[in-house]
Amino acid sequence: MKYTACLPSPLGWLHITASDLGVERIDMKDEGTAHQADHFIIHECVRQLNEYFDGTRENFTVPIHLQGTHFQLNVWEELMKIPFAKTYCYEDIARRLGDVKVIRAAATANGRNPVPIIVPCHRVIGKNGTLTGYSGGLHRKKWLLDFELRLIAPELIK
Repeated sequence: MKYTACLPSPLGWLHITASDLGVERIDMKDEGTAHQADHFIIHECVRQLNEYFDGTRENFTVPIHLQGTHFQLNVWEELMKIPFAKTYCYEDIARRLGDVKVIRAAATANGRNPVPIIVPCHRVIGKNGTLTGYSGGLHRKKWLLDFELRLIAPELIK
């Protein structure tokens, strides 16, 4: 069975889908209507996202249920190892996977991450430091990166 919530956030509306196994999707939209299914995973996800946006949570522990290819799951696992407020480039992810030649495939898998924020694909940028694609839009990616940096080093954000 699927459970849903729609949560207002500084990024717009977060549409959350979960099953009994964990959070399966988070979609960022400009519109929504607040609601929350009465399910422990939905409650926990909403609580942890609110703590993140309040600046009191850096890592998520809510169960997630990712569905993808073996390669995608490996990429998403590497994304979850990126420290709060740090950035890696796609080449870093490919190297962590053991083969720099998979850089394009790693970038594609990064872009297909169904659980942004919790699986922090926003922390992956271009090798030259530029912001690259983000499913929620580059304005949201920039906001997330600036938000995290402001929490740990406010003097660096103008």
